[in-house]
Amino acid sequence: MTTSTPRTAYLGEPDPPAPTEWPAPEGRPPRRAGRTVAAVLSALLGAGLLAGAAATAWSEHRDARRPLPPDAAYRQAASLWRSVPVDSLLPPRVDGAGTGPGGADRAWTRTALAPDADCAAALPADWQAALTTTGCTRVLRATYTDSTRSSLVTVGLVFTPADSVTMDGLRGRLPAPPAHGYADTRRAAWSTVVVSGAPVLVYTVSAFADGRAMDAPVPAEEAAHPSATGVVTESGLGHDAKSLAARFERTLSTLAAPPTPSAPPSTEPTR
Repeated sequence: MTTSTPRTAYLGEPDPPAPTEWPAPEGRPPRRAGRTVAAVLSALLGAGLLAGAAATAWSEHRDARRPLPPDAAYRQAASLWRSVPVDSLLPPRVDGAGTGPGGADRAWTRTALAPDADCAAALPADWQAALTTTGCTRVLRATYTDSTRSSLVTVGLVFTPADSVTMDGLRGRLPAPPAHGYADTRRAAWSTVVVSGAPVLVYTVSAFADGRAMDAPVPAEEAAHPSATGVVTESGLGHDAKSLAARFERTLSTLAAPPTPSAPPSTEPTR
């Protein structure tokens, strides 16, 4: 009985290397090493992108919490006419508890709303002349009626690009404002206010709803004075113009105020 050894099992003959371990040509890294380098580079790139995104998010969060400087907030308020919904600027209903003659409650409903307009189209020549130093960007207008529908009040919001010092120079220098939705000959009382904290003017002008013509309109402060007499005072048209001007001034001041940053969460343990 004889035995034989397979030819492929001769002693001293090495096994052929696995295909994935064959040596690469001189100067070229093995394939497995190349894949490892590519994986490491991909991981580093992904980590860098994540770190960049995190840094950007943190920066935006920090900036959002940082209040605007007063001058920047003032300039930004010049664009409220296009950044705030019209129903927030000129709401459909305005309540005025205790603002009528003798402290009577008043309420007004919006009956007409004009599209925002160029200053030249919305304002008369005397107003355009008064705004020469401030400039004028846009005018918003609406007309309101009281709960008895016996009076009308035009409300106008005039936006300018001026700074606060220039705006302050307009106080007490503006003429009687124009009406909207009825003729200027029907104007009874009027008021103008320079908004604090925003380059905006508020004007109001009231009239009887029955269409009667009036003499020259009276400043609302005079018509609403406790010692005043006459049909404009007794009807409350002076009170209407004065009260609505004050309410819209407060609304715009609130909208123009920069948001107060929220306090960071407390790290103290809850007791």
